[in-house]
This record gives sequence, structure tokens and C-alpha cells, in this order.
Amino acid sequence: MAEKIKKGIFITLEGPEGSGKSTHARRLSEELSGMGYAVLRTAEPGGTPLGRRIRDILLDKGEIRLDAQAELFLFEADRAQHVNETIKPALAEGKIVICDRFNTATFAYQGYGLGMDMDLIKRMDAAATGGLCPDLTILLDLDVATGLKRAASEHPADRMEKRKQEFHEKVRRGYLKIARENPAKFRVVEVKEDIDRTYSEIKGHVDALIEGYKGPE
Repeated sequence: MAEKIKKGIFITLEGPEGSGKSTHARRLSEELSGMGYAVLRTAEPGGTPLGRRIRDILLDKGEIRLDAQAELFLFEADRAQHVNETIKPALAEGKIVICDRFNTATFAYQGYGLGMDMDLIKRMDAAATGGLCPDLTILLDLDVATGLKRAASEHPADRMEKRKQEFHEKVRRGYLKIARENPAKFRVVEVKEDIDRTYSEIKGHVDALIEGYKGPE
């Protein structure tokens, strides 16, 4: 049985399209659960019933047209509901929360990708999160062409994936810039062809974080 942790831990996985976030979030959740930790795995957008409705709009493959500002508002509405309904209660119960994308995605996609005003995004995000920040963010990095090819092989392209490669290159550069500016909370993991090697590096960073939160039984 795993040792108890002193408080809830919030871990997010980020990265460009096709980087394997969902796969690694699922594997990490299952392994930590098997070790005896109470774990909640969730995702954005769509981590609540309301969020799933919002996700349908945001990733619509059809004809819904979204202004950049409307897109930002929807992401932040999803996050506000997610934080208050799902994430904060789980952390209060002492769980390890593993989230596939969180607010770094908004800074990267809407800020760097779409070129929206970063101060506006930060103000909106602060209101949506109530100041909640991940304890650790794993940034899975790989080149854009490979990531888009991987994503296309798994499912039909959604509205985000259909954007031009130039947009996705800006997103990737944005992610890496954010990570460089926040070295205490970010760990960049290069996505390797061997999925087990990538996961092993992720797990090493997570294990190191959890070790600092362990308390006596």
C-alpha cells in the first residue's frame, strides 16, 4: 500500500496535437491507483457534464464558426466549472488529480497560436481558476508534423487540428517558452518512438514530486 500524502496533488499533462497526453495520463492514473493512491483522472475541455457540452462546440467538425474571443470565453467557462465542480473537491479529499490539459493550453493555443492579448487571457484565467495552479506540469514535446500525422491516424481531425501548420508551430514554441520561464513547475519530456521510454521519464518526474508530499501512515 502506498504511503499517505499530506495533501492533494495537481498534475497536468500538456503538449501539441498527437503528443500522447491522453495515453500517458491514463497509464499514469492506473499505475498510481494500483500503488494505493486515490487518483482522479480528468481532462479539458469536457471534465464536467457542462464541459462536455462546451467541448462539443469547441471541437466541432462541422460548420460552427467561433470568433477567437468567443473561443477563449468557452474554454474559460469550461475551466471555471471544472475547477469548482471536479478538481478542487478532489484535491480537498487528498487525491492526486491528473488532468489532460489545463490553463497552459489556453496560453499556448489562444495566446501564442492565435495571438490574443496575453494579459486578457491571464485575467480571465485567474477568475476561472480562482488562482489554482498545478503542482507539476509535464510538457510532452515533439515536432508538429509528426504530431499532426499521429493525430490524423487516430481520429478524424477536429476544429483545432484542422488549423494551419503555422498555427501549431506557434503553439509548440509557446509551450516551450512557458516551460523555460517556469522551470520550478514544468518538466519537458521529449516524445520518443518507444512509448515506454517516454512514460518512464514522466513517471520519474511524478514520483519525485509525490515523494515530497508523503507523510507518516
